[in-house]
Amino acid sequence: MLHSFYKSTNHDFTLLQGDCIELLNQFDFQFDMIFADPPYFLSNGGISVQSGKQVSVNKGIWDKSQGFEKDNKFNFDWLSACRHKLKENGTIWISGTYHNIFSVAQMLTELDFRILNCITWAKTNPPPNLSCKFFTHSTEFILWARKNKKITHYYNYELMKEINGGTQMRDLWSLPAIGRWEKSCGKHPTQKPLPLLARIILASTKENAWVLDPFTGSSTTGIAANLLRRRFLGIDKEIDFLELSKKRREEIDNIRIRDDYREKICKYPNKSLNGILELHYDEPYLGIDLPIE
Repeated sequence: MLHSFYKSTNHDFTLLQGDCIELLNQFDFQFDMIFADPPYFLSNGGISVQSGKQVSVNKGIWDKSQGFEKDNKFNFDWLSACRHKLKENGTIWISGTYHNIFSVAQMLTELDFRILNCITWAKTNPPPNLSCKFFTHSTEFILWARKNKKITHYYNYELMKEINGGTQMRDLWSLPAIGRWEKSCGKHPTQKPLPLLARIILASTKENAWVLDPFTGSSTTGIAANLLRRRFLGIDKEIDFLELSKKRREEIDNIRIRDDYREKICKYPNKSLNGILELHYDEPYLGIDLPIE
């Protein structure tokens, strides 16, 4: 039996420390949805801007490219491990830039996933381009794929349409990058914004669903999942990131903070979800628990 780094009192949020490939192979459990924010392989000595200051783009050794063949093998291995932990009607979302997303798409194809969409996330507040020698980087890509080509997946078409003002939601999403209010417990170098993960989770899962993030970082995926009444397992090697995740989860045990965050993530450009979603926090979770102490 695996032992958790942290588990919330109601067992809706669990963290494991270690290599995701090794840990996923140690238990039998399948998830409804996976979101993965793997290394982008862009720590190349360049510079960027954060909060008006010049900073290095280097995130750590884990984000450095090991060369074409090793990068491809890494993507194949973790995607293969995730595939075995995904339900037959489940879907996986993977974020990236041109540094890694083409490799991910190739490995998805080799592993017989069916790619459904390539979402372009257009950031409404990107950092400026300091060199002034090429266009400002303002987008990231998010691949959405299902495990089984013959078994249909869940897609909340009507909700996405309602959020989008009554018209079909397109694969171009204009959403801001992370806000200050999301850094109350500290910050992660590649932290994703809660409104982005909320949209992904709402689009592809139902209440009580199990969500996995194999590179959990600060666990934005898990916080969004819990705020929307889904259950979560996050995996990371770094203790500092897991401690940050734990603080963020314990923060939303405060009813006032939880309701404030939920209101923030439910405000979209064209439609507020307040009144659309009926979440019942006092009801018990249904189904089995993870085989993790």
